[in-house]
Amino acid sequence: MTDDLPFHSLTQLSGMLARGATSSRAIVEACLARIAAHDGKLHAFVDVYADDARRLADAADLERRAGVVRGPLHGLPIALKDLLELEGRQTTAGSQGWLGRISDHTATCVTNLVAAGMIPLGKTHLVEFAFGGWGRNEPMGAPWNPWDLERHRVAGGSSSGSGVAVAAGLVPAAIGSDTGGSVRIPAALCGITGLKTTYGLVSLHGAVPLSTLLDSIGPLARTVEDCALLTSAMAGRALALPTARAHGARIAVLPREQFPDGIDEGVVRARDESVAVLRAQGAELIEIHAPLDFADIAARLGRLLAAEAYALRGAYAEDDARPMDPWVRKRILGGKGIAAAAFIQEVSAMREAQAAFAAWMRDWDALLTPMLPITATPLTEVDEATSPLASFTRAVNYMGACALALPAGFAADGLPVSVQLVGAAYAEDTLTRLGRAFQAATEWHRARPRGL
Repeated sequence: MTDDLPFHSLTQLSGMLARGATSSRAIVEACLARIAAHDGKLHAFVDVYADDARRLADAADLERRAGVVRGPLHGLPIALKDLLELEGRQTTAGSQGWLGRISDHTATCVTNLVAAGMIPLGKTHLVEFAFGGWGRNEPMGAPWNPWDLERHRVAGGSSSGSGVAVAAGLVPAAIGSDTGGSVRIPAALCGITGLKTTYGLVSLHGAVPLSTLLDSIGPLARTVEDCALLTSAMAGRALALPTARAHGARIAVLPREQFPDGIDEGVVRARDESVAVLRAQGAELIEIHAPLDFADIAARLGRLLAAEAYALRGAYAEDDARPMDPWVRKRILGGKGIAAAAFIQEVSAMREAQAAFAAWMRDWDALLTPMLPITATPLTEVDEATSPLASFTRAVNYMGACALALPAGFAADGLPVSVQLVGAAYAEDTLTRLGRAFQAATEWHRARPRGL
C-alpha cells in the first residue's frame, strides 16, 4: 500500500525506485499524507515543506527517467532536526523566542544530503537548544512517543521529533545531533536505529551548537544500512557499505555490576539475548569490566556542557522576559559559576580519559552495553532534576567514541528496549558491519507502533 511507503527503509525505497515500482513523488505524497493524518497528535514537525518537497520529487523523477541517478539516496525524503540551518527557512533550535529566525546559510551536512539527491521534507522538534535528554520542551511542546497512543510518553531528547517522525512512519529517516545521547536516546525509546558519529566525522558548520567540544551529527532510521548511507553522504564520503559480518569479532560486554540501580529487567534480558545473537553469528563476546566510571563521567560532561551552554546562551537565559523552558534555563545558568581554570582542567581530564579509553579499545571491535536503563516515561512523571536516560550514553561522547543504538526487543510494558554497540573513534565501519549482522538475524527493527 502507498500508505506504507514511509515505513520502508531507504534501501528498500531506493530499490523500488530503481525497479520503477514507485516514484519519488509517490513516496513524498505518502509521507505528507501521514503527517497530515498523525502529526497533529504526535507533534514531530515544526515545519513541513510540502510544496518544495513535491517539486524536488518531480525533479528527481525527471532525472531518473533521463538516466541521471546520483546514488542510492536520490529522490528520497529526509527530515531535519530544527537546529540545522537551511537557507531561507526558519531555524528555531527548539526555542520559542527564535520563531521567525530565517537562516542565511545551509548546514554542510544538509548541503551534502541534497547533493546526494535527498529531499528535505521539513524540520523536527527538539529540546530547547538541544539541552536535555527527556524530550520535553515546555514552550514549544513535547513530541508524543508513538508506542503509546493513549498516554503521552516522552520520546527522548534532544532529537525527539526526529525519533517520532521515523518511528511513526511520517518519514523514512531523519537527522539528529548527539552531545550526550541525543540521537541514541530517541532512537531507543522509539524503537528505531540511531548512529552517534565520531566527533568531527560530519561537519558541524551550520548546526546551532550546544557544545563545540562534544556535538556530533547523526542519523535516525529503520536500519543500520540506512544509517551508514546517510552518514557517508553527510560526511561527503563514497557511499560504500561494509559487509554484514560478525564472525571473528571481539566484543566486550559490560557486566551487570556496572549497570545503574533500578534498571528494567526487560533491558537486561534484551542485553543477554543480544549477546546470544552475536555469538551465534560467530563473534567472541567476553564480559569484562570496562574502564568507565559512568557516574563520574556524567558529572564531568555535565560541567563541560553547562560551561559551554552558558558561554553561548547565557545572556539569553538571563533575560527573564524571553520565553524559555525552565529546566533548560536552569541548566544553562548552572554554567555561570564554572571558572575558566576549572573548565580547562576538565577539558584536560577528558583528553586523558579519551587516550586511555582508545588504548583499551585496541583489544576490542566493540563494547556492548544496554542502550537505556528504562523505557519511555509518561510525560507527567518526568523528573527533570535527574538524567537516567543518559546513564550509558554520556560516556561515549566524553570518550570521543562512536556508538550504534539497535532495537533489541520489548519490556514487560510493551515499550521498546535497545542495546548499544560502542566503537573506538572513527570505527563507524566496524559498527556498521556488526550492526548489519545483528539486524540480519533479528526482526526488532521491523516492528511498528500499533495503530499507526
